[in-house]
Amino acid sequence: QVQLVESGGGLVQPGGSLRLSCAASTSADIFRMAAMGWYRHGSGNQRELVATIYRGGTTDYGDSVKGRFTISRDNAKNTVYLQMNSLKPEDAGRYYCNRVTTTMWGWGQGTQVTVSS
Repeated sequence: QVQLVESGGGLVQPGGSLRLSCAASTSADIFRMAAMGWYRHGSGNQRELVATIYRGGTTDYGDSVKGRFTISRDNAKNTVYLQMNSLKPEDAGRYYCNRVTTTMWGWGQGTQVTVSS
């Protein structure tokens, strides 16, 4: 059973930055081959995929975060990151990481991001 542990959330003013981290307890080979994503569970009742990083390092972003968020990964540490800049109130929510696939791992506890002045 793979465990995902997210961290780095907090309260930030509009325009501020946060860096989220997600560590996966799986083998290095499995992590390295996985497309990983950051998901946001905001005020709506569903998780939204906001950023993806594929095994080769290619990235993809939701329209609402393009140019402001950067996803990266460190395969040596089984960790994926999300650098969030120029944060807006609508970026607030609980952020989770997981594979981007039809067979996801179990969800972690997520990390809360609050954007407020």
